[in-house]
Amino acid sequence: MFRNFSILLLCILFCTSSCKKKAKAVQDNIPYQTVNITIYPNDPSYFKIQSVGGWMYISGGVNGIIVYRKAQNSAADFVAVERTSTYYPYDAYAAVKVQSDSFTLKDTISGSKWQIIDGAVMNGPATLPLRVYSTLYDNGTQALLIRN
Repeated sequence: MFRNFSILLLCILFCTSSCKKKAKAVQDNIPYQTVNITIYPNDPSYFKIQSVGGWMYISGGVNGIIVYRKAQNSAADFVAVERTSTYYPYDAYAAVKVQSDSFTLKDTISGSKWQIIDGAVMNGPATLPLRVYSTLYDNGTQALLIRN
């Protein structure tokens, strides 16, 4: 009886120790930072993203976020891209910047380039895309929700 109890106790201990929650999976090498931002693009302070092709930097994420207006009156009006370089993720000076063509993002330290519309790599040495946050535009409240 004691032997059966010992085996049962060992099984319970084994199961409970192996059932810990796993950390959130991150698909890139950028540190995790919770993002839960609401902005109102029709507010005058966000005039830069009131038309298609407009972009602006906002606070949030690891080194800031770039909000870009891809379309007008569609389900996927906006994209929100993390400014942290995937080549130098722990160097704040390597934060990506929007280039004069308003389409290319560049880390001026490594020279890596990404597309603003989806964070895809255009030129290395970076091989990983930039982190893109989930966006949802609510037509009723005219609020843009940016989340991860």
